[in-house]
Amino acid sequence: MPADPQPTGAHAASSTPTATSTGTAPAGRAAPARLAQAALRDLPWEVGVAKPDPALVVDGVTRTFGGLTAVSVDHLEIQRGGITGLIGPNGAGKTTLFNLLTGFDQPNTGTWTFDGKSLGRLSPHQVARLGVVRTFQLTKALSRLTVLQNMLLGAQGQAGESFLKALVPGTWRSQERANTEKAMDLLQRFKLDAKKDEFAGVLSGGQRKLLEMARALMSDPKVVMLDEPMAGVNPALTQSLLGHVKDLREEGMTVVFVEHDMDVVRDISDWVVVMAAGKVIAEGPPESISQNKDVVDAYLGAHHDAPLTNEEEDRVLAEAEAAIAREEGVPGGSGRAETITSDGTEKR
Repeated sequence: MPADPQPTGAHAASSTPTATSTGTAPAGRAAPARLAQAALRDLPWEVGVAKPDPALVVDGVTRTFGGLTAVSVDHLEIQRGGITGLIGPNGAGKTTLFNLLTGFDQPNTGTWTFDGKSLGRLSPHQVARLGVVRTFQLTKALSRLTVLQNMLLGAQGQAGESFLKALVPGTWRSQERANTEKAMDLLQRFKLDAKKDEFAGVLSGGQRKLLEMARALMSDPKVVMLDEPMAGVNPALTQSLLGHVKDLREEGMTVVFVEHDMDVVRDISDWVVVMAAGKVIAEGPPESISQNKDVVDAYLGAHHDAPLTNEEEDRVLAEAEAAIAREEGVPGGSGRAETITSDGTEKR
């Protein structure tokens, strides 16, 4: 547990100020970024470590596809009010874990909770209503709706969605005006207000990422889960997205994001969780990850820095020459290529 006497979560009562749109806190008050870092500062760098104020808790969650185990997480806690980076090589199970936590898939075993409430067997819209929303690696903007219409889809509890109330405009018009005003404020914040009447399908990849993040905020979420928000985004928009992710924390939200760019992870993360082969293999602050041998091995291979033995060199050369011989149609090129061993003798 951290020694800092201040409350540990960004939602701690009477201690966390209301952040401004620029992410700054009033004088004399700790910014949410510093509160999150203080809460995590003295925790041990070990898998499954208990957090001072967890928003999400995962226990014994597994997901298999045939004989392949895509996710097998014994215990994981996500600190409230902080930015948690989820990293790992391709195929590590990161997106599958996102799908499980947000109701887009169901596990074979295990439980997971948000604020102590079970999210098991809930559909995605039910999870979103509780305050846990996500974005996707491949954006889900509805291309034949305008940008503003896409935003309005994200608002919760719209009276006009009821068939009977829809027949009585007076029951939903004021709400529609409020939702439109809120949507325009968000579009202005994400610099998309000039595109409000354009079809979402004409936006660039980076603009779609911004739209998806803005639409997620229409539901006033408590937890925002971002699946590779920087993927395919040009450098100029990347900086804009990074700023918006940091702003989410300053507004008291909990952020979990998947990312491969370690410079991005180090820049914005308060805590990093590393997955490989479906398991969590390491946890800790960003500066600890590059020091972890298991993480380095997962990305680069267990023997990435070990020199090859003479026998291994001979085998690699023989396999390469055999492959070349097969491609060129050389007789006897089916793995019987001659090579010279380290002791100068000829070997087939």
